[in-house]
Amino acid sequence: MARRHVLSVGAITTGAFGILLLLQPIGSAQQASDPGRPGASTAKGGDYVSGPYEVAPNWPQPLIPDWTWGRTGGVWAESPDRVFVLQTGMIPTAKRNGGGNPPKMHAVDHPDTDTTKYRMFIVDRNGKLLESWEQHNKLFVHPHSIKQSPYDPEKHVWVIDGRSESGKCAESVWKFTRDGKLVMTLGEHGVPGNDKTHFAGPTDIAFLPNGDFYIADGYKNGRVVKFNKDGKYISEFGTRGRAPGQFTQIHGIAVDKQGRIYTADRGNSRIQVFDANYKLLDIWPNVDFPMDLAITNDGFLWVADGGVNKMLKFDLNGKLLSAWGTFGNQPGRLWGTHRISVDSEGNLYTAEVWGGRAQKFVPKKGADPSAMVGTFMDFKK
Repeated sequence: MARRHVLSVGAITTGAFGILLLLQPIGSAQQASDPGRPGASTAKGGDYVSGPYEVAPNWPQPLIPDWTWGRTGGVWAESPDRVFVLQTGMIPTAKRNGGGNPPKMHAVDHPDTDTTKYRMFIVDRNGKLLESWEQHNKLFVHPHSIKQSPYDPEKHVWVIDGRSESGKCAESVWKFTRDGKLVMTLGEHGVPGNDKTHFAGPTDIAFLPNGDFYIADGYKNGRVVKFNKDGKYISEFGTRGRAPGQFTQIHGIAVDKQGRIYTADRGNSRIQVFDANYKLLDIWPNVDFPMDLAITNDGFLWVADGGVNKMLKFDLNGKLLSAWGTFGNQPGRLWGTHRISVDSEGNLYTAEVWGGRAQKFVPKKGADPSAMVGTFMDFKK
């Protein structure tokens, strides 16, 4: 049954105030109640399904006739014309059975996934295939995240492969050159552990200006591990649990200009903030299922929440400022947004694990810039 929105007649009083309320433009009432809506828009109608964006159709372009995308763990826009997509593999379109709202079958562990091709590929602004790193297909097991450091002039590409106890993963972090040469491996392939040389469910990476980086070793270990630019272990903090400062599935990590560390403590439905010495500074509760975090150049924290299927904008004190997003498998809707990226032109990219796809969102003409995800901290604006 379709959801209906009903306004109680009793809520409208008689007299001058009631007349004023009835004459108030619908658009202004919606904008006042939804801080994520474009404040200056004069267009009539609309449903704000994809927030301040239009979805780019047929992006990426199909690679194989009658095949579609599998579980998509990561997406990263090096530039508008060079966008990395990381997925488990391809699924026959006839077997995907993902249409409808709600969709009928998600892409995670889909039994018909072909893991022999197109697991990590690069497309241009139109979604046209530029490269596919087929030479590394056997390296990946459950590819989880892909990112680049804003402080690296050589633009190395980092890939993290980890997951929960629900299945196998490589338990590894890899560093590649921009043209696909493997130059660093952290962790032992397929072997979990909780020490200086092993991971157990690594999920994400965050970079520091001096080349050091943090790995969120979060699915099974519940810790953050710090390495220097050469991959040498420095230190770590965190244990698995639900007390303040502990983690249950730390799924994303970001660092601000002051060196504060923001962690998506997904299993505990919260964001935890630490200083550079690992002292707990703050806890933001009631963040349902935080998947990815991004601190933007305009000084906000954006959260991709896979539970409510929305993009959430916070100030750095934890105040929720706006939200947009609509659940579904149709273009422009969200279903398990796992990772996000923004290019220098302001286009937003999403990777969906349950929806099984990457999407490109282009800013709508005249949309409120404050409702859009900004460029990530220290990347080109």
